[in-house]
Amino acid sequence: MKTAAFLLLIPFLIAPPKKRPDSKPMAAAVRAFLQSLTPEQRQKAFFAFTDEERFDWHFVPRERKGLPLKAMTEPQRQAAMAILKTALSDQGYAKATSIIDLENVLRVVENRPPNDTRRDPENYSFSVFGEPGVATPGGTEPWGWRVDGHHLCLHFTSLNNEVVGTTPFFYGSNPAHVLADVPQKGKRVLAEEEDKAFVLLRSLDETQQKRVMLADTSPWDIFSFNKRKFMLEKQEGLAMADMKPAQQKLFKDLLQTYVDRYHVTLAKQRMADLEKAGLDKLYFAWMGDKEPIKGPKKGHYYRIHGPTILIEFDNTQNDANHTHTVVRDLTNDWGLDLLEAHYRAQHGKK
Repeated sequence: MKTAAFLLLIPFLIAPPKKRPDSKPMAAAVRAFLQSLTPEQRQKAFFAFTDEERFDWHFVPRERKGLPLKAMTEPQRQAAMAILKTALSDQGYAKATSIIDLENVLRVVENRPPNDTRRDPENYSFSVFGEPGVATPGGTEPWGWRVDGHHLCLHFTSLNNEVVGTTPFFYGSNPAHVLADVPQKGKRVLAEEEDKAFVLLRSLDETQQKRVMLADTSPWDIFSFNKRKFMLEKQEGLAMADMKPAQQKLFKDLLQTYVDRYHVTLAKQRMADLEKAGLDKLYFAWMGDKEPIKGPKKGHYYRIHGPTILIEFDNTQNDANHTHTVVRDLTNDWGLDLLEAHYRAQHGKK
């Protein structure tokens, strides 16, 4: 009996129980995508995990590396989008596909031809970094994947069968509110992110608003932009600890809107990480217009900033009808913090 009991313990002695979300479903979807590709397509979609391309991303129309949707067959597109479904909630996936569809709106608004390549819903590229599921004595080798396109830039990293990186995570919306006479008229892809922030802002008293307001004019764009690493010098605004209970509830609801973009397992991990770092240490700050529509528009910007996270929202461009949002893990973008800890522990590398 003792021998049998010991044998049952061997898997746990070799590989400790998981502490982060299981990446096996994601790995299976990525493998299915890669297996659907021709050798020529795979050459475009696949990179070594150590390739610097993993850190190259932008939220403007441009040519992109990786394999774009327009270079895929319909079954291959379905396989690519299936990868997204392993990472995003139903709501997060709906927002992602709506963001892609806004390229069709921009073609109409800007009077571009159907074959225009600047506003192209098929210019969203999928890239894989490293082979998913390559076994090691303690789990699997690191690997990751990315979808990169205008207004949709997502990055996920896996190590030892766990998802260890889920940022940078960028969603944008142009237009923020579809006003043109098109089938998408009236659509606001990122309405929750905007409306809940205004509700929170209006709940603050005069003293609190003075602390929250950093400037009367909003910046032209998010401060972190597409930088590989970004840190703000200090936390500014109003800390959640200094909000009233009802305001804290509104603040958490706004925060949850960003967290809930992720698949439920990833969302729970993200919130657990934030709670561990201290929700009371999160700050809410605002710049620009205090109302969404009043007089000449200066646009509006807000951020949620804490020891480990930065969330930015900016709606300033195109007469305040062009939204950028980003979630950055200040210690673990691209899973770098957890990867470095792994290399130090397992390989003695710095």
